[in-house]
Amino acid sequence: MQLRNARLCLDCEEVHDATHCPACASESFAFITRWVPSPSADASQTPTPPPLLRTERRDPTLEPATRETVDTYRQLLDDHSQPPQANWRFVKRGAVGLALFGLAGWAWKQQSQRPPAPGRREDPDNHD
Repeated sequence: MQLRNARLCLDCEEVHDATHCPACASESFAFITRWVPSPSADASQTPTPPPLLRTERRDPTLEPATRETVDTYRQLLDDHSQPPQANWRFVKRGAVGLALFGLAGWAWKQQSQRPPAPGRREDPDNHD
């Protein structure tokens, strides 16, 4: 097993090089090279530039890898979604609708509880 392919299962701590842990069939793992540097990986890495001091400035002519990358970031950062007030429109309409139904129910109930007119009898089965 090569060190650059060695994986540590995060569930059972088994070292393996397969996509699934052979002991517990888990797919969660971490590469061993995260903690143990590989000599072949060290040789292939490009040297990192020294950190910039506060007095140093980056070259302003440096561009991102592609123009498409810049456009993607701009689209992600620009908020073109509906304003929050547009979402509240549905809540307000629902509240008004519930209020109207409540008032209609209250009026219906008041109408049915009203005492009968003096010339009418209370018995609804009597059709006289």
